[in-house]
Amino acid sequence: MIRLVILLFALVAAPSWAAIDIYQFDSDAQQDRFHRLTEELRCPKCQNQSIADSDAEISQDMRERVARMIREGHSDEEIVTFFVDRYGDFVSYRPPFNPRTAILWVGPLTLLLLGGVGIVLLVRRASREAEEDDQ
Repeated sequence: MIRLVILLFALVAAPSWAAIDIYQFDSDAQQDRFHRLTEELRCPKCQNQSIADSDAEISQDMRERVARMIREGHSDEEIVTFFVDRYGDFVSYRPPFNPRTAILWVGPLTLLLLGGVGIVLLVRRASREAEEDDQ
């Protein structure tokens, strides 16, 4: 019975023993940059998580690369550009406006306008039909 309890405890507690990424930086400013950049970059595998929140192996690799590039003295823009060049605009939560990403920027506004026009047309048709019924 005791073996079963120990085994159960080990299985329940195992996730808390998972490795935690610890990166050493020369200053608090570098550490702040690391946290900001890892929140700004999206995990290519998870797609809805930043690399800071993802446990995917690719996110771990990306976090290590960000930490190394910060220690090497690369600017934030250089780091983001490196990942965008490697994984595409999708990896950034703030993709640039260009022909490839225009649909991301213009699409929601276009859908909103089309929905508004559709509602106006439906209301007009309904009011015309109501007027015709009254006559």
